[in-house]
Amino acid sequence: MTHPPDVAHALADGLAEATRRAAVAALPFVGSGDRDAVDGAAVAAMRAALARVPVDGRVVVGEGEKDEAPMLHLGERFGSGHGPALDLSVDPVDGTSLAAAGLPGAMAIMAVAARGAFLDIGPAHYMGKLVSRVPGLRLDAPLGEIAAARGVAVSDVRVAVQDRPRNAAFARAAADAGAAVESFVHGDVERCLRAARPEGDLDLVVGIGGAPEGVLTAAAVRALGGWMQARLEPQSDREAERLATARIPTHRIVGLDELCAATAAVFLTAVTPCDVGPGARLAPGESWRAGSIDPST
Repeated sequence: MTHPPDVAHALADGLAEATRRAAVAALPFVGSGDRDAVDGAAVAAMRAALARVPVDGRVVVGEGEKDEAPMLHLGERFGSGHGPALDLSVDPVDGTSLAAAGLPGAMAIMAVAARGAFLDIGPAHYMGKLVSRVPGLRLDAPLGEIAAARGVAVSDVRVAVQDRPRNAAFARAAADAGAAVESFVHGDVERCLRAARPEGDLDLVVGIGGAPEGVLTAAAVRALGGWMQARLEPQSDREAERLATARIPTHRIVGLDELCAATAAVFLTAVTPCDVGPGARLAPGESWRAGSIDPST
């Protein structure tokens, strides 16, 4: 079915409004120390806003189960039920710990693409990923490849690695190679946006982080024209068993066209100050979007 262009505008405005309402609802709990209150307020506001969007919507990637937090449920339907059939990858607040502590980097964010476009990660919780604006990089690429692609010395390459024991080898390898390493505890998506944007101030984000954030990131990277590779990396026997039962392959490298196989759009609103690169430094309540929605699905 083909839909008129104004449908795409209505969809985009409705989805942007959903992130704005989620962020605004979370604001009273910033600095409260209560992560669940931050998440709960954002989820309720986002769900109510999504119900009014003119779309046949389905949530295919969310964040709550891994963190045992309030969430939009896998398979949950949203929208009017009439209009384009679209899938949603969403985190009502990425960086709930940051918001609860009153620290920068928390955002309400979602990505949307045509039905079936997102990689099915099943019950996966963890994913190894490489995000960059440099095309053609391999997930296990040495930093020399990035430096050569950019025409700079390795010492001029800027790498972000999440500060977790599972990522210690990545951080050590980057530091040993002479690259500038930005270590962070929370704010994976924020840094991936900085790396994927053409004018971004990071060259690379690498390491094992959340699988739901990985799919959400892939849509944003596609919308920004960046580059990404990933593979599922279960961090427990239980996670590996669940993936095997669901017949979801692990340790297989997948590219951006498999992570997000269609045109995508990403919408975000800052809960606390966010920096997604030059020209997109957001105060709480400010919004940003990238990409486009194809309403002809």
